[in-house]
Amino acid sequence: MNLHAEDDVIASVPSGTPVASLVPAPDADLAVANRTRAFDNARLRKDFAAQDAFLYLEDFLAPEVTAQLVHSARSLLDEVNRNYLPGHKQGGSVSRHTIDRMAPFIAELYRSKALIGWLEQLSGDKLQVSPADDPHAYALYYYTRPGDHIGWHYDTSYYDGRRYTLLLGVIDESSCRLDYELHTRNPDVPDQPGSVQIPPGGLVFFDGDKLRHRITPAGPNEMRVSLTFEYVTDPNMRPWRRFVSNMKDAIAYFGFRQVFRQMASRGKDSA
Repeated sequence: MNLHAEDDVIASVPSGTPVASLVPAPDADLAVANRTRAFDNARLRKDFAAQDAFLYLEDFLAPEVTAQLVHSARSLLDEVNRNYLPGHKQGGSVSRHTIDRMAPFIAELYRSKALIGWLEQLSGDKLQVSPADDPHAYALYYYTRPGDHIGWHYDTSYYDGRRYTLLLGVIDESSCRLDYELHTRNPDVPDQPGSVQIPPGGLVFFDGDKLRHRITPAGPNEMRVSLTFEYVTDPNMRPWRRFVSNMKDAIAYFGFRQVFRQMASRGKDSA
């Protein structure tokens, strides 16, 4: 599959032009339904449980969906917020608020009933989309400079319930790898290390509070872009946790303007 065939089209239009106006988007829900219907879902559910809420699939998305995500990721390069935390992370991010304006197909895929239903089969939980003011609900993460990485961490849930992470490969012209450790929260099972390089269209799905993981550093002239979807079992969050979550998002990912201006805007809309 040639994922770069229409890059010249994207490069020729003004910055800020929504991707949907450049490339006809496929029906996200239908594409997911067609793919997941062909999987051995009973086996995948067993694998997910045996790996303590973790699953990796090298080939998940339909080619036309992957191509649309690649177009979106490349068109949003000018919107990337670079961030650097010494000793922990370096890279760039685009939050759901920018995606809503400029790449609505991603939001459509995030809300796909077929996708959410399939993830519910795997997890055994009733999943909900994250609240509208959560910039992490769906976001793109860019590793485009030498040394871009993120150190060992958990996708800690600040919500009252569990938060599941769906990680989708979008662009991988890099040596970056997702290193992970299974069973770290289970004292009865030895930790199990693993490492994968997620190709475009690949998938990793896991319980954020259970999987310890990192992304290894990018080398010179490399590019890696991943897309994450966050689903929750309870969308409620206590005020002090909301403050901590917002500060982390502002400092480490999306910038204060993106996080707090969006919150202020939504506050005025609800007043």
